[in-house]
Amino acid sequence: MGANEDQEMELEALRSIYEGDESFRELSPVSFQYRIGENGDPKAFLIEISWTETYPQTPPIISMNAFFNNTIGVFLVRCRSSDVKQSILAKLQEAVEVHLGTAMTYTLFEYAKDNKEQFMENHHPVHSATSISNIISVETPSTAPSSKKKDKKEQLSKAQKRKLADKTDHKGELPRGWNWVDVVKHVSIFEIAFTFFSSLAPQF
Repeated sequence: MGANEDQEMELEALRSIYEGDESFRELSPVSFQYRIGENGDPKAFLIEISWTETYPQTPPIISMNAFFNNTIGVFLVRCRSSDVKQSILAKLQEAVEVHLGTAMTYTLFEYAKDNKEQFMENHHPVHSATSISNIISVETPSTAPSSKKKDKKEQLSKAQKRKLADKTDHKGELPRGWNWVDVVKHVSIFEIAFTFFSSLAPQF
């Protein structure tokens, strides 16, 4: 059986197996993509397999250059995006060598699905919302500037404090009529002054 016949049979098998599978996409009769992982999975990635004219007698071309895989490079913690992709491709190439000469597209896709966690063990996505919230601190309006000076209270001397203590009761309040003496003094002075100036006035 020639390579073209092998490819035709495998193509029919792939269309039958993945019918209705949203993760599978046929780019052309000799090129296919499969998304490993569900939508929204930060560790999901996409594999593209293309057949050469002599496939399956020669290895297929496996690629991870799809735009979808650009998310692998976002918020990597322990290694670079290219390192993760190269590691996955290397493991898939090992599987290719084992199955060389036989229809292997389905086998490679399933192998990637079964080993997804192992393939992405060095990919640790970080949720940006959580990181930003930990970095940014918001100053609340109620926070008073540390440089604001407090109003200074009038300082009393010891003599003034003793004098004030003598005048106040046990509650610290001044007794009723404490300033009546001063009022009486002012009234007396006023009366003396009035009498004096009245005596100087001419009598009619």
